[in-house]
Amino acid sequence: MRRKHAVDSLSKHWLLGVLTSLSLSSALAQPLTPLADFPKQAFTIISPFPPGGGNDSLARLLASELAPIVGQPVVVENKAGAGGNLGTAYAARAKADGYTLLMSQTSIIAVNPVMYQNAGFVPELDFEPISQLTNAPVVFVVREQSPYKTLSQYIADAKARPQAVNFATPGNGTLSHLTTERLAKQVNIQVTHVPYRGAGPATTDLLGGQVDMLVTSPSSIESLVSAGKLRALAATNSDLIGVFTATPTLESLGITGMQVADWYGLFVQKATTTDRVEYLLKAVQQAMNTKTAVAKVNQGGAQVVASDRKDFSQKVTKEIAEWSAVVKAAGVKAE
Repeated sequence: MRRKHAVDSLSKHWLLGVLTSLSLSSALAQPLTPLADFPKQAFTIISPFPPGGGNDSLARLLASELAPIVGQPVVVENKAGAGGNLGTAYAARAKADGYTLLMSQTSIIAVNPVMYQNAGFVPELDFEPISQLTNAPVVFVVREQSPYKTLSQYIADAKARPQAVNFATPGNGTLSHLTTERLAKQVNIQVTHVPYRGAGPATTDLLGGQVDMLVTSPSSIESLVSAGKLRALAATNSDLIGVFTATPTLESLGITGMQVADWYGLFVQKATTTDRVEYLLKAVQQAMNTKTAVAKVNQGGAQVVASDRKDFSQKVTKEIAEWSAVVKAAGVKAE
């Protein structure tokens, strides 16, 4: 009898656990309760870079997870050019009804308005920050056939051959570009910058041997690092995950004061009503915390943040001030 009672008790606990798990899964899968007048149509996420890079990849991941939550189609539209300015300016001019969202990042919001004489947008005036989606280091990678097995070897070659060694980035004035310029100044090397219109085409040329090194976000090249086609030489901070866990940090290599973090975040037009912005925040946080989203973001070498509006707004304000100072000090201008 005691054994039967124990089995029955265990069965009840097991059944309760299963029902609880199903309930939680069901809750996560359920659409968010809509507002009286929103949403009523499809959403568009503007990615201001070409397909294939980290911005585009995260935009598509968010779109797939967001659609069942908002109960409407969510499409990604790539509008590349001018280091992300063209797509960002397009998003700034969109109707402030909450249906056009901007997938952006540090370099566009904090750097471009200072680097370009007319970027076509003013972040503080044109956009309302919704949520910081992810956070990751900047990584330095070479192709598998590269003679550089370590960042120290790259630096040594650059010292021996000033201006002969180059590095590629997703664009002029991007966080990748400014970070490498700071690195070059600190270790006293002269290297040639080769800017591209996004990480996708830069990666293609790296694989083809047209450039010596690529500096970019982990998510842009994770699959190629995993496949052994690219080798990570270093990362800007210790917030490492997945295939990048064993990557040396700049600090571990004796290069200090460069704890740079790259983020992606979602924005909407400034005049969008508060109730719609709050709805979008809840939907986006739910979408970014699904098992699929967390797994894919982690696989790409980044961490899910899914911050609230206040924290993200404060971060944006702080980084605009900090990176504006770096751009002015470096004298970097749009090419």
